[in-house]
Amino acid sequence: MNEAAITLDGWYCLHDFRAIDWTSWKLVSQEERTNAVNEFVQYLEKLNEAHVAKTGSHAFYSIIGQKADFMLMILRETPEELQELEAEFNKLAIADFTVPTYSYVSVVELSNYLAKDSDEDPYQNPHVRARLYPELPRTKYVCFYPMDKRREGNDNWYMLDMEERRKLMHSHGLIGRSYAGKIKQIITGSVGLDDHEWGVTLFSEDMLQFKKIVYEMRFDEVSARYGEFGEFLVGNLLDNDKLTTFLTVK
Repeated sequence: MNEAAITLDGWYCLHDFRAIDWTSWKLVSQEERTNAVNEFVQYLEKLNEAHVAKTGSHAFYSIIGQKADFMLMILRETPEELQELEAEFNKLAIADFTVPTYSYVSVVELSNYLAKDSDEDPYQNPHVRARLYPELPRTKYVCFYPMDKRREGNDNWYMLDMEERRKLMHSHGLIGRSYAGKIKQIITGSVGLDDHEWGVTLFSEDMLQFKKIVYEMRFDEVSARYGEFGEFLVGNLLDNDKLTTFLTVK
């Protein structure tokens, strides 16, 4: 049996994608819509309290295209907190006018492919902690996609020995590091938690950087031979003012 990668695990993560039932939203009174939006803003402000206290984080984006209208990405210390926040949203008035289109459950992850062996407790390393318990950036754009490692015939990632996987991941990681300052990447592990094995969330001030990094990585052997990708969802940052405009109908 090949050696399994050891992971360090941080905050639990929920990506919650929703579509808005615009027809129903238009039918209610202006007062009801205003009250629903204000209640939603209060919910988001509650989420932000954890972001400020560094006991969690969240990102809120509108989604371009027909796959969803908005995404809430929430990080918390426990899966129970994620479920409670999901249930709390479902009890908001605005939730009556939304339809869940997709969700993803995972946990922020670092593997030992690139880590050096050390007697030091990695959870006490400030650099490691910053990656396991990240403050999600509020960049203009976001991109999310799930992925797997291929397990077919000779292209079976899990039949490679640890040294070969470590070498391939080192090459793969060099591409990602070349985008430092252009893209912030959050990798969340979902083996046994959701339908795919990892979720990748990219943040940038330039949406074209998503296209560039994914395209460049397609030529790397880790992606070219062993990568399987799910749907890609991209969007724009939503703050309170943009949210009010986004939900305004005449």
